[in-house]
Formats: sequence, structure tokens, C-alpha cells
Amino acid sequence: MTVHPEVSLQALHFNEPLLEFALKQTTPHPKDGLFLYGPHSKTKKTREVRIGVIGTAAGIGYFREWVKRIKGRIDVPPPGKGEKQDRLHLANFPGLEEAFGISLNEAEFAAYPLDLKAIDQTTRILNLHEAVSKVVKLYADKTRRHRDNDERVIDLWVLIAPEIIFDRCRPKARRAGLPMEKGEFTRRQKTRSDLPLLREVLTTEEVFDDIPDFHRQVKAEYLTLSPTQILRETTLAPDAFKNKAGYPIRRTQDVATVAWNLATGMYYKTQPKPPWKLAGIRPGVCYIGLVYKNLPNDPNDHACCAAQMFLSEGDGVVFRGANGPWKTGDYEYHLRPDAAKDLIEKVLETYREQYDCAPNELFIHGQTSFNDDEWRAFEAAAPAATNVVGVRIKTTRGETKLFRDGDYPVLRGTALLLDEKNAYLWTNGYVPQLDTYIGPETPNPLFITALRSKRAMPPLKTILGDIMGLTKINYNSCNYNDGLPVTVRFANMVGEVLTMGSAKGAERQPFKFYV
Repeated sequence: MTVHPEVSLQALHFNEPLLEFALKQTTPHPKDGLFLYGPHSKTKKTREVRIGVIGTAAGIGYFREWVKRIKGRIDVPPPGKGEKQDRLHLANFPGLEEAFGISLNEAEFAAYPLDLKAIDQTTRILNLHEAVSKVVKLYADKTRRHRDNDERVIDLWVLIAPEIIFDRCRPKARRAGLPMEKGEFTRRQKTRSDLPLLREVLTTEEVFDDIPDFHRQVKAEYLTLSPTQILRETTLAPDAFKNKAGYPIRRTQDVATVAWNLATGMYYKTQPKPPWKLAGIRPGVCYIGLVYKNLPNDPNDHACCAAQMFLSEGDGVVFRGANGPWKTGDYEYHLRPDAAKDLIEKVLETYREQYDCAPNELFIHGQTSFNDDEWRAFEAAAPAATNVVGVRIKTTRGETKLFRDGDYPVLRGTALLLDEKNAYLWTNGYVPQLDTYIGPETPNPLFITALRSKRAMPPLKTILGDIMGLTKINYNSCNYNDGLPVTVRFANMVGEVLTMGSAKGAERQPFKFYV
């Protein structure tokens, strides 16, 4: 968009959205709210979380020790050379029960050890797709065996991964110099190459339906099993893994911050309600983010579509839509009317199940625009009383900068209104409460466009305020805010899981299964 240099633009600042915790107490910082009040659905009695843990014997030991440690207070480390004494973006961890009202009993874990030699051998299978698939199977088989043979109910499966998995089980992993194993796929290829009539079926292997990435495949495999928490051994015990110079081989966050983030994720994945919710949200509002991801190895260049639904309580649900030829340009995806209508109907059906009515407002957030046929289908799926609003949210790459007092980063929450439908919104920037801007460069804004609405378009200020609020409900960490609203923040991750060939039987799943 080109703005005439003589045009006067309106600049706004949105106050930091408040979060609600126990006893309806509010504060903008999740760590403050949890420390002072506890999670918003806090009960009088401490809830014990039932954990299943799978990893090497050493990895399980690291996790048990980590659990013992988070039961008590963990202080942030003293400032290093050149750091501020009052680093307000860091916070001491008060203890799991004190902050979250839950407990873990490391003596009662359902623990299933894996043989490190077996993991090592499996990660050296020549075909990377087969190697990753079989490593994931080592973990998933333990979970299924527990489900079939053990009466203990598990709230969360914690999968502890040694570093060789992260070194070798990702796309384009460097495995040069390792003695390789042939594996079943290579042996089948050799057999088929000796039989000319079978050569034409060499590319039909289902193993290629999945990207060879351990994290994505675990999430896909467990969609119908359980929420998971994947932890690296080096996260739990960084000092146990040092290089020749005596330094940890991997740089991690300070222990208190790691405790805040992992405890938040564990609470979210095991409790009925998230640890906090947005305060003062308008009643009857539903937000969905559209997800598109190209299917791997698809000769027709088809894509998977999905919708992430988030409500005022903050929790989310992911709906898998149809696969199809949705990609219409380099960065444009559009659904056929029947697929668009079906996807929105799934969302509205779930909303009615929870509230026994349709939403007053349904905001559809996307990173592309909506064509006429697609939009008419969205409107047709919603009842007359529901106003459907389409909003495009695009990241920018430095073409627009705004400074404070000459050369300081702009305040988070600053917006520059270009007209009635377009604005720049800085969801990253200087935060007075933290007395810092956490970022490597001057913050870039989001470019927000109010595209369409079924009835009257809400004021642009309302749309921008909602987006600010949605940057504060990432329950996979305990950060002050994200740079993207949750409707867009995890779109790529959700798409990567859903395009896995193993992601079957999960047409509607809680969002917690994906993170």
C-alpha cells in the first residue's frame, strides 16, 4: 500500500491486555499472576498429575531430578558481566505447587526405559525416513503397551530424547561418517531391483508420506493417544553434557525460566482449563485461524487445510479440513465452497456444544485474502445472528520502521492506522513493565487488513485490540507476550503435523495435542 507523504496518519497505543487468574484477579504478566494468585481455575486441593515417562535410563533419571528441583524455589542466576542488576524479564520460580496448584510424584511415574544402543542403531538406518519412523515407534510402542496392559491412567506422556535423536532425526540431518544400517526399505529395494516387474512400485512406500522429523512425527503419532511433552536430555541436565573445554554443549535458558515454561506447558496439557485467560473479552466471540500446508510428495501439489479455534477462555481446538488443490499462487490458498462451508460448520458445531448457542462474532484470521466463492461459503455456514469477519494478518520484513525518541524501539501496542481497513500493529517492542525490548533488531510490525464482514465491519481499533490480546495466550511457555496472535502463531506447526501420513483419525482434537 502506498501512502501519500502529505496524508496525516493516526497513531494509537493499546494498553497491555490483562490476563485473569484465580479469584478473578488480573495482571498483564502471566508469571506475576501465577505467583500472586495461581491459575484461574485453581482448586482448594492440589491436583496430582499422573505422568508416563519414556527415555533412556539416564534421561528418566534426569527428569526425576528435575521434578524434585521444581518442587521448590528456583532463583534466576546473578547477572553476568554487562547485564542489568534488575532484569525484569526474568523471574524466580516459586515452586510447582505454589504457582500452579499441581504436584508431581516422581516415585509414581509410569517409567519405560529405552536402550540407548537400540536408539543409536535405529538412527543409523540408511533411509532417513525409515530411521525417524522407527525411532518414533520405539516411543509409541511403549505408550500403546501401557494402554493395553496397565490400568494406571496417564495425563501426560513425557518423552525424553537423547541428543543423537536431535542430531540425526530431522530433515537433511548430517549423518556422514556414521556406520549405516541397511534397514528394511533398502533390503526391499534390492529385492525389487532384481525383479523387473516390480520396479514400477518402488516409489509407493508409505514411509515417504511423513517428513523425516522426530518432533513432527511424534505429535502426529500421538494425536489419538495422548498429549505429549518432548524434552531433550540437555534441557533437563545441561551440565551433564560438556565439550572438551568444559562448557555445556548446548546453550539453554536459565533454570528458572525453563521451569516456568515447562511447568506452564505441563499444566495446560493436563488440566481442564488453561492457566490463565484474557480478561474483559467480549462475550460470544470466536476466533479461528486458517491453516494451509502443502502435502509432501503429492504429485498433484495438493494441500491440507485446517482451522484453529480459540475462545474467550483461551483454550483451542484444531479441525482438520479436506485435502485438495487449494494453492492458487505462490502465497495464496483458497478453498472450494463445499470445503469452506464444511470447515466452518465443524467449528460452529463445537462452539454450540460448549455454549448451547452460536457465537455473536466469528473472526477468521488468515495470512491470505478470501475470494468471493470462498467468502460466500463462510457466510452461508454461519447462522444469521453471527457476524463473520475476515482479517488478514501479514508479517513484514523491515520495510516499515517506527522509532521512539529518535532511535529507541517503539512501544509494544503501537498502531499506525493507514485508513479504515488497514493498519500497522507493533506486537513486539519496548515493554515498560519489563524495562526492555527483547529482540535482536528494531521491531517490525504486523500489517493488518479488515477484509470482509457479513454485516457491519467492527471498528479497526476493536480488531487490533483483539489481536493484541491473542498474542498473550501461548500456553506452551510463560512469556509476557508473543509477536504473533495465537491464531497465526502455530499455523505452520499445526500444518506440519496434519500433513503427516501418520496423522489419521484426528478430525477434531484439542490444540494441546499439537504443541
